[in-house]
Amino acid sequence: MNVGLARAAAAEWVKEHASRADGYCGAYFSGSTIILADDAELPASSDVDVVVVTEQAEPPIKLGKLFYRGTLLEITYLSWNEIASVEVVLTSYHLAGSFRTNTIIDDPTGHLRSLQAEVSRHFAERDWVRRRCANARIKIENGLRSIDASAPLHDQVMSWLFPTGVTTHVLLVAALRNPTVRLRYLAARSALTDYGHADLYPELLKLLGCDQLSPQRVEQHLGELARTFDAAAAAARTPFFFSTDITAAARPIAIDGSRELIQSGSHREAVFWIVATFARCHKILAADAPPELQRTLLPAFEAMIADLGITSAGDLTGRAEQVIRFLPVLWETAEAIMADSCQP
Repeated sequence: MNVGLARAAAAEWVKEHASRADGYCGAYFSGSTIILADDAELPASSDVDVVVVTEQAEPPIKLGKLFYRGTLLEITYLSWNEIASVEVVLTSYHLAGSFRTNTIIDDPTGHLRSLQAEVSRHFAERDWVRRRCANARIKIENGLRSIDASAPLHDQVMSWLFPTGVTTHVLLVAALRNPTVRLRYLAARSALTDYGHADLYPELLKLLGCDQLSPQRVEQHLGELARTFDAAAAAARTPFFFSTDITAAARPIAIDGSRELIQSGSHREAVFWIVATFARCHKILAADAPPELQRTLLPAFEAMIADLGITSAGDLTGRAEQVIRFLPVLWETAEAIMADSCQP
């Protein structure tokens, strides 16, 4: 399916479902597909991200992934308050990129189009880009300083993994690129190379702990993840915000997408999402699976993180400190990229 047809399916879903809900204020596209042309082929390992804006101060829980007209959609709800002003959006590294170009699906109030026009006009200005980079840096620091050593292993790993992965987002934001989720390391490698800072990339991999992993070892871990994924998807009952990422519909993204990276020579770039999916699966298993199944599957997860150099809560604390100490170097590189990418 090409991207244009996928977008048409998404727009139809908005019209038939989202627009009929109380408090509906509009919808727009987000995520990695917004930079693709209508005639481009939608990768099998990609979904189409749709953000539905609601007037509710507390928006509904993320609907997540669903199939509609043969297209895998990812539906997220956003409160009107979060995009009430141009300044708020321009400062948010997660929100601003969606308004750099016209991604609007439906805009009954006219606010989204007005917002998009203003954000687009100022998006590449260095002051706003620097604020968005700072927004990402704060997320790293706050996340790494709030790891709970008494939490279950899978929660501790996620509390370390995701802020560590935001190091790539600082660089992508500086380069005016989409701070993608699953492919963040691949995108950061490209940005660093394009702006003449490829020598920093190995440091990002070292912080993650995968710089020495072989393609064969990553492939082995992916095989164990596939087994864990299928068990967690079958057991899942308790709702989590990521629940629809661990389903049969999402398997092509989590498993097949990671395999594509490995086979293309980017095995280390696959590690982030393999670990994230492993941890999420074990959160589901802890909530919904029999203890015996949890014990059977746990060694594969432990082997994965051991290969990253993590065998204890102390290791996670130490690794978090390594990332925090790295931030001045990261910021220096981001500033150098901004000098080349941004408008005054």
